[in-house]
Amino acid sequence: MSDRIPMTQEGYNRIKAEIEQMEKVEMPAIVEKIAAARDEGDLKENAEYHGQRERQGMLQARINEAKSKLSRAEIVDTSKLPKDEIRFGAQVKVLDIDIDDEETITLVGAGDEDYENGKYLITSPLGQGLLGKKIGDEVEIPVPKGTINFKVLEISFPDED
Repeated sequence: MSDRIPMTQEGYNRIKAEIEQMEKVEMPAIVEKIAAARDEGDLKENAEYHGQRERQGMLQARINEAKSKLSRAEIVDTSKLPKDEIRFGAQVKVLDIDIDDEETITLVGAGDEDYENGKYLITSPLGQGLLGKKIGDEVEIPVPKGTINFKVLEISFPDED
């Protein structure tokens, strides 16, 4: 699998803004709390100091992960992609064959995912399983909890209309 991460310009900008928020607002606030806790004395038994140091480490890890995503970003121009098959940016209506239920799934890039609202990463098992399929195709997608069987009912590209 390629280490490139497909995303829209909007997704890229959103991640960039998150990094700025973390670096310029959240991290300085933690540094201030660490300094205040340090001023309280004995660091060995200072729970506030150790808690803030742990928060600082976790925030730095989130910053590093977001920066890594941006460094591997591949901005996708969806207007140059085919319209008759599932690809990046597609909104797909599928029938879950096993439970006879229709779902609408949108395939998005990093920074745009929102699983509760049906926006799945193109790099997820679901996204990879649907990629390249056309209306009428049936697909069996291995996912961590087993297998999903879908029939593709509709393909649209709402962001390009």
